[in-house]
Amino acid sequence: MASNNGKPLSSFASRGLLGLWIILFVIWMIANASLAFEPALAGLVIAFVIAHVFVSSSEAWQSLRLTPRALYHFVAYSVTFVVELVRANLNVMALVYAPRIDIKPGIVKVRTRLETPLGRLALANSIALTPGSLVIDIRDDILFVHWLDVKTTDIDEATKALATPFEKHLEKVFG
Repeated sequence: MASNNGKPLSSFASRGLLGLWIILFVIWMIANASLAFEPALAGLVIAFVIAHVFVSSSEAWQSLRLTPRALYHFVAYSVTFVVELVRANLNVMALVYAPRIDIKPGIVKVRTRLETPLGRLALANSIALTPGSLVIDIRDDILFVHWLDVKTTDIDEATKALATPFEKHLEKVFG
């Protein structure tokens, strides 16, 4: 069997190379908005090089699953993210245009059930990319989130409000 740095290729592929390569290639194709042969070939090569570098340098990519179920949940996560992004933008817009800004900014704890570093990173980025919240720190299964308008300081309620919409799908993709 062929090897890469002493590791069998099947082991190397199971570490997430194939999944990351496909994800990066799809992003490349969407960004190029072209199905022409030359950009597609360049995308295949560039996506492979980037995927190889990431998979070779980190064990975190082992948690990336490429199954039909995981792909379904990634699409569902993407839809959920867009919905939450629009909702958060509308909430912040309402605050900005309100005659009197009545907010209670603060830092809340959010507990995640995601176990992998990549899953926790995806959750933290999802929370941070929605206006009105920013992940400040991650310690084990706790995320410290700056929330523009704190609705509750209870960890379970804050988790339900900020993390649960994303977690149910990210858990199926990243573990």
